[in-house]
Amino acid sequence: MTEMVTLRVNGREHPCRAGIATTLLTVLRDQCELPGTKRGCNQGVCGACSVLVGGKPVRACLTLATDCEDREVTTIEGVGTPARPNAVQQALIDTGAVQCGFCTPGMVIAATALLEEHPDADIETIRQGLSSNLCRCSGYRKIVEAVSLAARRTAS
Repeated sequence: MTEMVTLRVNGREHPCRAGIATTLLTVLRDQCELPGTKRGCNQGVCGACSVLVGGKPVRACLTLATDCEDREVTTIEGVGTPARPNAVQQALIDTGAVQCGFCTPGMVIAATALLEEHPDADIETIRQGLSSNLCRCSGYRKIVEAVSLAARRTAS
């Protein structure tokens, strides 16, 4: 059985159908037509599906869509645009820290939330803040450098 829920995603209202076990990830990708949030492990381990709910990072593959009604959801499409990337996105571009790109949306969400909470984050804080997001392509060094650059840029 499904019910109608209205999700506020990236500042827009989205009427959606959701059952008791429908995940936020499924609704975002299939009904809101926001493909940037990736379906990775589907077990909450990899972080590719990270989004912000009420400003806090969550795994969309483990979060029920019905639990997000009346809360602001921000996906990768909502943190910046190609014409106006946010500080983390711009730093990733400037440092060449993106490889295949599959983990990038989740990394950007995690890093954006981290810098919101710790704007003066040092390297160790950044490493810890990104440790629950997996990247199969890199050794994380360039990603950590990019987030550090974003922190320095936003601090100045």
